Amino acid sequence: MLAALWAALLAPAFTAFGSPITWLELAAFVLSVWMVVCNMRVNPLAWPLALIASLMYFALFLDGKLYGEAALQLVFAALAVWGWWQWRFGRTREGDVLTVRRLGLQGLAKPALLTLAAWPLLGVFLARFTDSPLPWWDAFPTVASLLGQWLLARKYEENWPTWIVVNTVSVVLFGLKGYWLTVILYAGFIPMSVVGWRAWQRA
Repeated sequence: MLAALWAALLAPAFTAFGSPITWLELAAFVLSVWMVVCNMRVNPLAWPLALIASLMYFALFLDGKLYGEAALQLVFAALAVWGWWQWRFGRTREGDVLTVRRLGLQGLAKPALLTLAAWPLLGVFLARFTDSPLPWWDAFPTVASLLGQWLLARKYEENWPTWIVVNTVSVVLFGLKGYWLTVILYAGFIPMSVVGWRAWQRA
C-alpha cells in the first residue's frame, strides 16, 4: 500500500517545459506558498506548514539525488518544531518575549562567516562521497538556509535578505534539475521576501 501511495505521489500531475510535475511537488508548492504568507504576517501557522512541506520536499529531492537539499529538508522539519516553540515560548537574552527585531551587521558577521566556511566543506563532501550531479550548487543553499531558518525562528529581520540570496541560487539549482514548478515557487519567493522584509521593518 505504501508503495502504491509513493508511486501515486510521484506520478505526473502535468508537464511543464518538457519535465513532469508530480503531485508531490504540486502539494509541496501550495503548502510552501501558504507558509511564506504566514511568515510575512508573523503567523505561527507557518511552522506546521513548514514541517509538512519540508518532509514532502525531502522525498522529492531524495528521488532526484539532490542529497544536500534532501538532508536540509529533514533539518528544516526539525527546525520547524524548534521555530514553532520559539515563536510561542522563546525569549530574548534579557528575558523578553520574542518580537520582530534587527540583529545588525556586527551580530550577523559571525554566523555569516560560518555559513561561507561551511559551503566549500559541504561541497567537497557531496562531490566525493555522493553521486550528486550538482554538489556545489546543492551545498550553498543548504548551508545558507540554515542561517535563514535560525534568523527567522529568532524573529530577526535579516532572515529576509538571507532568503533572497538563498532563493536566487535555488532557482538556478532547481532549473538545472528540471523541477520547473519549484523554480516558479522559489522565483516567487524572491519578491515575497522583499515584501516580507518591508513588513517586518514596519513591525
